[in-house]
Amino acid sequence: MSVASQPVLDPPVHGKSGLALKRDERRAAAVGCGAHALHDGYTDLIYVMLPIWQREFGLGFAELGLLRALFSGTMAGLQIPSGLIAERLGTAAVLALGTALAGAGYCLAGASAGLGLLTVALFVGGMGASTQHPLASSLIARAFAGPRSMKALGTYNFAGDIGKMAIPAAASLLLLVMSWRSVLALLGALGIAAAVAIFVVTPRYGAEIVSKETGQTVAGAAPGARHRFAFPVLLTIGMLDSATRMGFLLFLPFLLTAKGASVPTVGLALTLVFAGGAVGKLVCAFIGARIGAIATVWLTEGLTAIAIVALLPLPLGAAMLVLPLIGIALNGTSSVLYGSVPDLVAPERRARAFSVFYTGTIGAGALAPALYGVVGDALGVSTTLLVVAAIVLLTLPLSLVLKPVLAPRLV
Repeated sequence: MSVASQPVLDPPVHGKSGLALKRDERRAAAVGCGAHALHDGYTDLIYVMLPIWQREFGLGFAELGLLRALFSGTMAGLQIPSGLIAERLGTAAVLALGTALAGAGYCLAGASAGLGLLTVALFVGGMGASTQHPLASSLIARAFAGPRSMKALGTYNFAGDIGKMAIPAAASLLLLVMSWRSVLALLGALGIAAAVAIFVVTPRYGAEIVSKETGQTVAGAAPGARHRFAFPVLLTIGMLDSATRMGFLLFLPFLLTAKGASVPTVGLALTLVFAGGAVGKLVCAFIGARIGAIATVWLTEGLTAIAIVALLPLPLGAAMLVLPLIGIALNGTSSVLYGSVPDLVAPERRARAFSVFYTGTIGAGALAPALYGVVGDALGVSTTLLVVAAIVLLTLPLSLVLKPVLAPRLV
C-alpha cells in the first residue's frame, strides 16, 4: 500500500470556521450514511429479484448463483481501484459516479430481455457499488476526528443495515402494484438522483499538511499512523471476525433444527441475530470510543466465543433468548475495527486503506462458508461451531499488538 506520488485529492479548503466545519460534518454524515443505506439495499435487492428472474428468463439455480456472485464479486474486486481513482479525481466525483452506475445498472436490469443484458446490468451495478465502502468510510473519517470518528463510522455501519431492510421491503411492497421492470426502473432512478445529491452535498477536503516537527497532520494524525505492522494486524483481525460471522450463520440453522426448530422458527432466529447485529454495530462503536478499541475487541470477541459455546447445550427456548446477544457481539466488533482504520494510516491513504480493509473482510466472509463446510462434513455441526469459537479467540492476542497505537482516548 505505497502512497501514489502527489495524490490529487478534493480541492483544498482553508480557514474554515467552526460553523463551516460542523456543516461539513453533517454533510459528510448524511452522504456517507445515505450512500451506505442505498448501496447495501441495492446489494440485497437481488435476493428479492432472483425468483422473479428465474421465472421470467427460465434460469436454473446455477445461473442465479452466478448472477449474485457477479454483482458481489465485481463490487468486492473493484474496491481497491475505486480508492486509487478517488485519490486522483476526488471523493465526491467518484462516489457520485459509482452511485449513478449502481442506479443505472438496475434501470438496465429492468429493461433486460434476456440473460445477456441482465448479466451486463449486474456487472455495471457491481462496478458502481464498489465505490461506496472505501469512499464513504474515508469521507466520514476525514470529517470526524478522534473517538468521534469511531462513533460516526459506527453510525455509518448501522445505516447499511437499515438499507438492507428498507429497500428490499420497499421493492416487495411496490411489486404488489407495479411490474418488476417498473420497480427496478424506479429504484434505479432513485440511485441516479442520489448521485446528483452526493456530488453537490459532499464536502470537499484538501490534503492535510504534515508538521515537520511532530510528523502529525494539522488535523492531528493518530500516533499509530506510522506503525509498520498495525494496519496488516487490524486487517487480519477483521478477516477472522468476518469469517467467524459467516461460519456461525452457516451452521446456526442446522443447530437449531437439531434442537427441534421448525422452518419459521429458524427464520425468526436469524431475524433475532440480524436485529442484534444492527444494534451491535451502533452500540459497540460508542463503547469503543469510550473504553478503547482493544478492550472492546476483547469484550465482543470473547463474548462471541462464550455465547457460541453456551448455545450448544441449551434447549431451543433458551437458545432463542441468547441469539440477540450473539448478534450484538458477532457484529459489534466490525464497527470498532472499521473505526480504527483512520488511526493507523496517513490521511491521504485512508480511501485505499478502507478499500483494502473491506476487500479483505468481504473476501474472508465469502471463503469462510466453503472452508467451514469442509470441516462440518468431517466433524459435524457442534464440533465445527467449537472450532469457530476457538478461531475467533485468535483475535485477542493479535489485538494486543495494536495496544501501543490504539490506546483509549477520552471523548
